[in-house]
Amino acid sequence: MAKTITMSKTKIGSKINAKIGIFGATGAVGKEIIRVLHEKNFPMSRLRLFVSKKSAGKEAETEFGKLLLEDSEDADFGSIDLAFFAVSGEWSKKNAQKAVDAGCTVIDNSSAFRYDDNVPLVVPQINGDAVRGSKLISNPNCTTAIAALPLFEIYKKYGIRRVIVSTYQAASGAGSAGMDELKEQTAAVLVDKEAKKKVFQYQLAFNVIPHIDFFQENEYTKEEMKVVWETKKIFGDDKLKISCTAVRIPIFRVHCESISVETEKDVDIAELRNLLRNAEGIDVKDDTAENIYPMPLTATRKNNVEVGRIRKSLVFDKGVDFFVAGDQLLRGAALNAVEIAERIFGRE
Repeated sequence: MAKTITMSKTKIGSKINAKIGIFGATGAVGKEIIRVLHEKNFPMSRLRLFVSKKSAGKEAETEFGKLLLEDSEDADFGSIDLAFFAVSGEWSKKNAQKAVDAGCTVIDNSSAFRYDDNVPLVVPQINGDAVRGSKLISNPNCTTAIAALPLFEIYKKYGIRRVIVSTYQAASGAGSAGMDELKEQTAAVLVDKEAKKKVFQYQLAFNVIPHIDFFQENEYTKEEMKVVWETKKIFGDDKLKISCTAVRIPIFRVHCESISVETEKDVDIAELRNLLRNAEGIDVKDDTAENIYPMPLTATRKNNVEVGRIRKSLVFDKGVDFFVAGDQLLRGAALNAVEIAERIFGRE
């Protein structure tokens, strides 16, 4: 039997010490969820880790000690209060309703339900109230989650007409396999050997690839359209005009985004910096005189999104340009998911 994790007796809504299950527990996002739960001292009586059949029966070393890895296909959802799904969309579609019917609340990290009108898509700092009464909640795409935090502050204060996003996305966006492939390719190239590829379309080491996910009929990739679709849904504004170009770059961790915004009202840059400094989930890194700006190096394993290079737009009469760096495994995925759980159980 999996080890029982005894936490504090803090009450979470109507539940005390919830029984938690993480599906896809040994993946990049699953591991981060475990770490965030530990860091937040999330009240639970039991933490269970679920994996594929080939890994089931082994033990994993975690922040909570060694825990048994259980077969996802044998999971009794009725024995779990809250399940984090860090698995494929196909698996989520097959099992989410089964879990909900058994009384389990599901936070799904896949894209399976993000565009379902009956399933809330949540960034807690923006639309946290949307979780109320829902047994199935979608976690947004990591690229969307990172951009949404500063964009929403601008949206509330100045209004938004248009948004143009260019992304610089880390190998870890393709999971642990993506990071492994980049590491192996880099080592190979440095000694003049062939850089073998399985995960990415081309060699990623010492290269950039302007192609993430499948191309759509409009010639945008699905990754790019996720930013469009999801931002509109999270903001509750289908009239937002958004364009995105998504690019994979040869770093292990942290997605960066260059964002240009046309606003409805004129933007005072000093006022905007102060607004962002006081916003939850954001660190302003914006002192060009001291060469301080957002970077993967400084944003790695950081809970907050870094925002900097804030300046008046040279293109839009009313607008602003800025740069964002956010740890997509943490801020863009695991942390957002756990913050959703806190909202569900009234711990925000």
